[in-house]
Amino acid sequence: MSEFESKVRDALANPQNQGEISDADAVGTVGSPECGDMMRMWLKFTEKDGKRVIDRASFQAFGCQTAIAVASMATQLLKGKTAEEARSLSAAELSGDLGALPPMKIHCGQLVEGALKNALDATPAAPVEAASNTLSGSLQRPSSGKIRIVPLD
Repeated sequence: MSEFESKVRDALANPQNQGEISDADAVGTVGSPECGDMMRMWLKFTEKDGKRVIDRASFQAFGCQTAIAVASMATQLLKGKTAEEARSLSAAELSGDLGALPPMKIHCGQLVEGALKNALDATPAAPVEAASNTLSGSLQRPSSGKIRIVPLD
């Protein structure tokens, strides 16, 4: 087993920040239902030292183990960052302690980066309707404008 695979396995053994933040300030969703990779990220902000910073970040994912591991790492990394600081993070930086992703897994970092940027671009989130609390639920109904599904290229 490679060092990367070992780190992914460790991240999966104790994933951080999975699930909805019911009082989130922003929600972003990206992915493609055709290929099966989907991710939703919730952000909750707070005031700290006169700045609006991310207090909590969480995610829900349909995808491979690497996407879940990267999202787990990223949600830990985002705590305490301003929206501008978070927006400047690359997919590679969001991978945290996993290090550089293998070429066939780069899309996992891009999925997390896309969900983050989609959430940061969103207007302050209104409560997400019960029917769309899951990724699959949001795909089953027409968009209400509160959550955007952004296809990945």
